Amino acid sequence: MHYPEVYIGTIEPYEGSTPSAIAKRTVNGSLMLTPLGLEGDQQAETLFHGGVDRALCHFPREHYAFLRKHFPEQEDQFHPPAFGENISTLGLTEENVNIGDIFRWGEALIQITQPRSPCYKLNYHFGINDISQLLQQSGRCGWLYRVVSAGKISSDKSLELLTRNSDISVAEAIMIAFHLPFDEEQYRRLMAAAGISASWSRTMQMRLVNYKIEDFDHRLFGK
Repeated sequence: MHYPEVYIGTIEPYEGSTPSAIAKRTVNGSLMLTPLGLEGDQQAETLFHGGVDRALCHFPREHYAFLRKHFPEQEDQFHPPAFGENISTLGLTEENVNIGDIFRWGEALIQITQPRSPCYKLNYHFGINDISQLLQQSGRCGWLYRVVSAGKISSDKSLELLTRNSDISVAEAIMIAFHLPFDEEQYRRLMAAAGISASWSRTMQMRLVNYKIEDFDHRLFGK
């Protein structure tokens, strides 16, 4: 049984950076999950965050131990929900969940749509100039959900896998998108995965159109 901790946050200004809703707080008790996410949760840049395909962010609690070990001098920073996630669990990782998986959570149904794509804002918030790159290279990205059916949720309701709709794990999707050299067959396979987000489908299609992988530097480092 996977009981999630639940977090929401509002947009706040940050000196030296753009406004962000990365600072989340724990929510106890029931909360409405709408097609655009948890009631009361905000997203600062809706072009890249939030929306129907990215209504919820899940970051495995296991990853914090890795980060505390990797950055011992900053270990106090690495506890949920430091990465702005809405859900944190133990036992669900990129290796054992798949693109398209549908979970029951309380009254709601949610579906995995894509891995999270780490961005340069994480570098700013942690004061580490390459933590986004570390997450991408290590495959510790977390993932995003769409809301298939809205309803009330809470941290005392477990995530229950109902249907597995593709054979591509989130870890494999990360490998295809971020680690492998150009591979048309794998891009078509990822595009064909049931439940894949429109954004990731479009990215894979543009690779096929342009015969190249897009530059990651702007997303990872703001360059």
